[in-house]
Amino acid sequence: MKKLFASVIILIGIIAVFSSCEKEVNFNLPTDITEKLVVEGRIEAGQPPFVLLTKSLGFFSKIDLGNLQNSFIHGATVKVSDGTRTIQLREYNIDTLNNRYSFYTVDTANPADLTFLGVQGRSYKLTIDYQGKIHEASTFIPHVKALDSIWAEQLPEVVDNNPDFRQLKARYTDPDTPGNSVRIFTSRNSEGYLTDRFSTYNDDIINGTSIDIDISNGIQPMDTFNFMTYRYFERGDTVTVKWSAIDRTTYTFWQTLEFSIGTTGNPFSTPIKVGSNVSNGALGIWAGYSSAYKTLIIN
Repeated sequence: MKKLFASVIILIGIIAVFSSCEKEVNFNLPTDITEKLVVEGRIEAGQPPFVLLTKSLGFFSKIDLGNLQNSFIHGATVKVSDGTRTIQLREYNIDTLNNRYSFYTVDTANPADLTFLGVQGRSYKLTIDYQGKIHEASTFIPHVKALDSIWAEQLPEVVDNNPDFRQLKARYTDPDTPGNSVRIFTSRNSEGYLTDRFSTYNDDIINGTSIDIDISNGIQPMDTFNFMTYRYFERGDTVTVKWSAIDRTTYTFWQTLEFSIGTTGNPFSTPIKVGSNVSNGALGIWAGYSSAYKTLIIN
């Protein structure tokens, strides 16, 4: 009886302690959010500039195909300059299965514009004039240092009852100059280039050294996937690794965005602000890439 009474007293004490730690928190979230311009633009060495413009959606907005299609911005004046030459991009609209998409790139009807391609070691300025508001951004295309080699290794134990899973590996020797950053893409069996959940890396720790790294299979952003197996490839796959050098601003944008997405729903994560290099209140990134490729048939 004494033991039971003591246990009850301890339980009451624990409840009292945790109850005293409770605090009601109220968030006054605004429901009327001003739309912002969202920019996803890139220029890659040997490739023309490509810019996707959309409007931001509110946190409580309904997300469906209609709203997404209506978010594309039309009629903007988009220009790209390399410091000596400036071209105006043309808007293109594509209909696929009654879904309409819009983007801006070089005017294919103008032969001179077709020669405006990204060059390693150059900076590029993006200017967007939309509804009387000017947004600007600049990016730099670094020189890329290719991977030394790639290979596939058998897993130490069978995962998900599939003995054909393989881990793709790569060896990389970093230049002895600090400040290098990369973004990694993979293409499996010519399915297009995708990134892993965390695709950006820098040489803050490994500067000037050689390292072996794991290369994960890319995923579609909106697809569901198996956390146990998505990163692996299989025997018979033809895999191409796209190793892209990026400047520090581009690295910061993708690194903060991927971290923010990866911690969604985690109550213990630290809030993070996604970086952007587009001025005048716009969101997004204008990025320069310089890429090297390596292909492997996993057998």
